[in-house]
Amino acid sequence: MSIGVVYSIGFVTPIAVSTLGIVLIVLAIVILLLVAGGYVAATRRNKSDEGALHREIAQAERELAQAHADDKGWDPAILASAAQVAATERYGDATVGDPLLVQVIDRPGTDADQAVFLIRTADGGEHRMTLGRAGGVWGPASDSL
Repeated sequence: MSIGVVYSIGFVTPIAVSTLGIVLIVLAIVILLLVAGGYVAATRRNKSDEGALHREIAQAERELAQAHADDKGWDPAILASAAQVAATERYGDATVGDPLLVQVIDRPGTDADQAVFLIRTADGGEHRMTLGRAGGVWGPASDSL
């Protein structure tokens, strides 16, 4: 004769979920996944567009500064040449490319005018350099040294 062992798990009450309940739960999970996926996609798109936006803003600033300088009758060739000479004096052969005009400071009187340039150097640095005009000649401004 064998003695049987009875195992007791306890009372387990099955959760009765209607078909409508299952459909609503699945729909909620799908909506949650779509929202999360949309957030991830939007974040990636914004990050990829951010660099282009900064480049476009910088280009617009340079064009605006150049237009302002042209409006004041400043000769772009003379201004660019003076900026190149000043950049070479300050940074030597480390200067990369042409100086970019980024700001025009037009104070009363021609000797108070200033032009701010962005200078890129070989080490990857970006520096701002201010040129001033004295006696009609452009050169490094006294406050930019």
